[in-house]
Amino acid sequence: MPEPTERPVIGLSSATTNQPNSSDEFHFWLAPEVIVNPFDIVEAEQVAPGGEKSRTFGIVTTLEHTTDAPSHLSNYISNDFGQVSTEPNTLRQGTTIARVAVLSNDQDIYMPVMNDRPVRFADESGIHVALGIDQVPERYRVPAGLIRMSNGTQAVVYLDSRYILGPEGAHVNISGISGLATKTSYAIFLIQSILQKVENRDRIGVIILNVKHGDLLSIDQPPPKGLEPEQHELWERLGLIPKPFSNVRYLLPYGKDTPTTGRPNSFRLPERNWFLYAYSLQDTYNKLDLLLSNIPDPWDTVGALIGEITQGLSDPRTGQWGPSGKWKGVQDWQTLLNGEPLVKDGQAQPVGDVRAQSVARFRRLLRRIVQTRQTGIFIPQRPRHVKNLSEEIAKIRGGETIVVDIARLADDEQTLVFGDILRTIYNLYAEEGSEREDLPEKVIIFVDELNKYAPARERESPILEQVLDIAERGRSLGVVLFGAEQFMSAVHERVAGNSATLVLGRSGSAELSSSVYRFLDPAIKANISRLQKGELILSHATFRQPVKISFPKPAYLQEGAT
Repeated sequence: MPEPTERPVIGLSSATTNQPNSSDEFHFWLAPEVIVNPFDIVEAEQVAPGGEKSRTFGIVTTLEHTTDAPSHLSNYISNDFGQVSTEPNTLRQGTTIARVAVLSNDQDIYMPVMNDRPVRFADESGIHVALGIDQVPERYRVPAGLIRMSNGTQAVVYLDSRYILGPEGAHVNISGISGLATKTSYAIFLIQSILQKVENRDRIGVIILNVKHGDLLSIDQPPPKGLEPEQHELWERLGLIPKPFSNVRYLLPYGKDTPTTGRPNSFRLPERNWFLYAYSLQDTYNKLDLLLSNIPDPWDTVGALIGEITQGLSDPRTGQWGPSGKWKGVQDWQTLLNGEPLVKDGQAQPVGDVRAQSVARFRRLLRRIVQTRQTGIFIPQRPRHVKNLSEEIAKIRGGETIVVDIARLADDEQTLVFGDILRTIYNLYAEEGSEREDLPEKVIIFVDELNKYAPARERESPILEQVLDIAERGRSLGVVLFGAEQFMSAVHERVAGNSATLVLGRSGSAELSSSVYRFLDPAIKANISRLQKGELILSHATFRQPVKISFPKPAYLQEGAT
């Protein structure tokens, strides 16, 4: 490939006794007045068969200024023993040295870059070669952000959809300091990019959990004043249309005031197409393990009792709701907690192999969750206009986005809802999906605060087991998890480890010292702690090194906008 000569040389490669170039990195000194920053992508001339030239691309990781002074004391002495206002007696010769991590070579030659080879800023096509994007067919390219370099060069970064949605890989994990990393904004942008660019996008369903306030309860509404011109330009530069989501259905939780006001327990009310959901005992009897996931159960007594209750409230012929025998009188939360067979004459009773004192403990735990501390989502009987969440999720269609609001729910309630969604989708694809002709080919599930459901070094629990199943098997099933959290070290390592794409926002040095970031160069870690709002580090399965990107603001109505 001929070298484009119109781009100026910004320095020459340099190899020394103490800092040799290798197949993984090289160094170059900068010409005077040239500005280079970490994450800039450069190219160096490299040898090729037949005396031709190839190009080795790399990403700048660190910059150091060095002089001929043997020590800092020499510089102090040369300035008339510390006189800051006088000319130095000895003018030092110095230069800035850039260290570059090798990304690729356009002819697959990974010989070390020789000394004194010209180095230039890469152009957009060169950046695509460096990242391997040129090898990704157009139909698999998903715009993920924009690289902006020190010389003004810009390049669109594309992800390979085969490593986001499968079959080669799947899942996206986003981490960073709350408020500075814009994790939710990026996740929603990436989903929008997928829905605009991926083939068969009308066969993709999306489920979004609204975890904080009400920002995601109006994703089908445009911002009242539109986007700023520079944001429009950024969307268009990425080849995308800045627009809100279409075909959105909102599922909002039933609240304590809902019977009188008719309003859900939500921070804001969507303009249209919203429905209430709640949990009666009939909706929950076979999901009590999810509801009690956060309860320590070292001897499996709670699990054993849950098994007895589920079996007792199930019709043995259909497996559906159908209390019979000694469980026939159990019809709602009240009769479960205070009636037979758990209670008789005001005293807890043994059930199966579970002793009475364990039944008493179970009743205390369940009463606290569904009666004492509940937000209103647990009701005796579900009115006809109030939806069963699992049934609504199972109706998902291709091209549809379902937003499930859990922002104002208690932690145990949030765990139940998230686990209910995962279990429903997992079962839909793993067991029942073949019977539905209109089942989406892929389903993307996005949730913030993923560490609450799949914490690191945590005991096994039903909700963790469900998350891990999707992280490890979802790629083959067509179920994709987009997770976000403040600290990736707080998430189970098998969840992050199975994510083909990692996105890092600004993080503290203490967090970056965790072993989960060992794939990052130490110099890149230092730069992550200096990222600005809206800047992210993107690590993708096909990239040899992470890159820094920026992305546009969301094109939907956000909370507080007027």
